[in-house]
Amino acid sequence: KDVQKEREPHVYLSKEEVKEKIQSYNSSVTDKLKMTLNANGIYTGFIKVQMELCRPITVQSSQSQGRCAPSNKETAFYLPDGCVNTLHISSTNTVREVIEALLKKFFVADNPAKFALYKRCHKEDQVYTCKLSDREHPLYLRLVAGPKTEMLSFVLREHETGEVMWEAFSIPELQNFLRILDKEENDQLQILKNRYAAYRGKLEEALRGVLKPG
Repeated sequence: KDVQKEREPHVYLSKEEVKEKIQSYNSSVTDKLKMTLNANGIYTGFIKVQMELCRPITVQSSQSQGRCAPSNKETAFYLPDGCVNTLHISSTNTVREVIEALLKKFFVADNPAKFALYKRCHKEDQVYTCKLSDREHPLYLRLVAGPKTEMLSFVLREHETGEVMWEAFSIPELQNFLRILDKEENDQLQILKNRYAAYRGKLEEALRGVLKPG
């Protein structure tokens, strides 16, 4: 169930409170992905992000550099639904930085602005999913929720249709979208023509039966 972003006040924890929460967090970890508190008060740890992408992604070969225009060193394919990736991040990393790091890790050439990070959590025996703002800190959310992914997990998706940032797409991608839309329009038009042709045939056949000399 997708819901609007909850207006949760950000609780600023003292260094001692962060230390206590990290100790509690690490005592509950079962996969060895613990958090570490540094002397400067910044802590590091791991988050797991589930990929739920409907559109194909463009992946560069490791030899390619930068986010250049599509070339023969780039391949577009659909990512298997439910694929989970693990990232090591710090408490200062924002949602936008996490998305960029995740795409860079797997040589994804698509513009990070096409994607959004969601949190999925359990409340009152229901599962809720809501989009995080770019400035939120995923590791803080992970620390507060604890290590259990049933309580909180992260999901990467494309922006919803009404929120698509079309300027983030390249000219070839936009042209390809137009070709797909043209094909779908022509296919639907042909279906309608065939349907009405069948109706016309039945009507003409019925008319011939009525007007046939008895």
